Amino acid sequence: MSPGPQSLALRRTTKLNLRSDAQVSQPRLVPSSNHADVRDPVLVMKFGGTSVADAACIRNVVQIVAKAATRNRVVVVVSAMSGVTNKLVEAGVLSEAGDRASASAILDGLRRQHLTTIDVLISPGVRRNTLTGNIVELFDYCDRLCQGTALLGELTPRTRDAIWSLGERLSAPILAASLEESGVASEMVEATDVVVTDSRHGEADPLMDMTRERCETRLRPLLEQNVIPVTTGFIGATAEGVLTTLGRGGSDYSATIIGAALRADEVIIWTDVDGVLTADPSHVRGARTIPEMSYREAAEHAHFGAKVLHPKTLRALMQCKFPLRVRNTFAPGRLGTKITPEGSLKSKGVKAITAMSNVSMITVGGPGIAEVHDVLGRTFARTAAIRTDVMLTSHSSSQNDVCLIVPSAHAQRTAEALREEFARDLPYNKAEHVQVNSNVAIVTLIGQNMRSLSGIVGQTFDALDRNKLNVIASAQGSSDCNISFVVHQKDVKAALSATHREFKLGKVKTSRSSRKKS
Repeated sequence: MSPGPQSLALRRTTKLNLRSDAQVSQPRLVPSSNHADVRDPVLVMKFGGTSVADAACIRNVVQIVAKAATRNRVVVVVSAMSGVTNKLVEAGVLSEAGDRASASAILDGLRRQHLTTIDVLISPGVRRNTLTGNIVELFDYCDRLCQGTALLGELTPRTRDAIWSLGERLSAPILAASLEESGVASEMVEATDVVVTDSRHGEADPLMDMTRERCETRLRPLLEQNVIPVTTGFIGATAEGVLTTLGRGGSDYSATIIGAALRADEVIIWTDVDGVLTADPSHVRGARTIPEMSYREAAEHAHFGAKVLHPKTLRALMQCKFPLRVRNTFAPGRLGTKITPEGSLKSKGVKAITAMSNVSMITVGGPGIAEVHDVLGRTFARTAAIRTDVMLTSHSSSQNDVCLIVPSAHAQRTAEALREEFARDLPYNKAEHVQVNSNVAIVTLIGQNMRSLSGIVGQTFDALDRNKLNVIASAQGSSDCNISFVVHQKDVKAALSATHREFKLGKVKTSRSSRKKS
């Protein structure tokens, strides 16, 4: 056996931890430090659904983790296998509608998928038998949840979280066992044991003091023994132990929460693109990877629709100031995007362009509204009371015409709440004073020190005007990192392409002559 970059030592296998007392007693290799007086860097690596989509992808992940573990103490956070959470969501909806047969068919298909993956990755024996038994037990548990939901005709928030979280609870033990199979010391750790949250099911937020204590108690000893914890992304639990979820796509957030709790040296988000791009490549030809961004730029980029990071991912980093990287699992030799507190000091102006199409515009105004007191304040107070996520606002100088851009999923209940708010002020006015337009989209320019640079707004609007694109509303000035404007949904692709060209964000084309010289 050839040695790795550091010396390797045999270590007795610890238990494969998926609510099972079964022990797996085979020797394996773990990295050992040659410098006892120097702390090995702590690296948190999160792998998305496409990174663990099938057995071949998981083998690739094992290689990446094993290589990183020769120089670092590694914690792995893993998402569900690609597409699994969507199917679990569908199973929950079908169960609530009373369609038990269709829900069971979905779970049966997922059960076969995961058991087939195990058969490919894990050799016959105790480890495979233990893992298979635990996976079957999880599916039986989910089937009971779906059955109960069908009987009640209601999918409660707590049950919904339990069903939706199954994907991560399946993929994490499979990856941990695959690391074991390759000779790398690993243990599966339920995120419910380490990430403590509030009780807001579906959108839980971490309680960092308690999470820090749990991570030190549960994860730190494994790291000190050179064992790689593999934990479930997207999931947490209340202090009382009730399972919660952090929101769809929340595994990125899980990684930075754990990174902050352990005072990690770096967090890497492994995905299926080469980092954070200047624009969505499905809309803009020539989009390229951004080498470095600031925390604020990346946060704005995620908030306004870029899918490579969960919008909450950067929250946990603000006090820690360690770097976050976004890299491609399928091209691990590429450096991707580095996200740091300050970003690149050399880079000013527009750095990326994003779009959000699943939004609606709510307008408060019309005849009679000028007589109503504090329209703006009451509008904001009412939307806050029903926890509507307001993406962008615009209003007239008189504050009697207010425009809000909200997620389409929140549009109708927000509009109804605002109609109720102003109904008493306009009892005899038959005109509709709250209107909803769902055929809009937000386009956002992301960059650094944008307020200090003149001409960006004018340059943007000139580019849109040359392409005969109409701006419905705009917002600029509240942030030094973004300028946002609203266009018709049908114009999104054209608006992205026009502004991407205007600010020369695309890949640099190399001429034939220069290629010959090089």
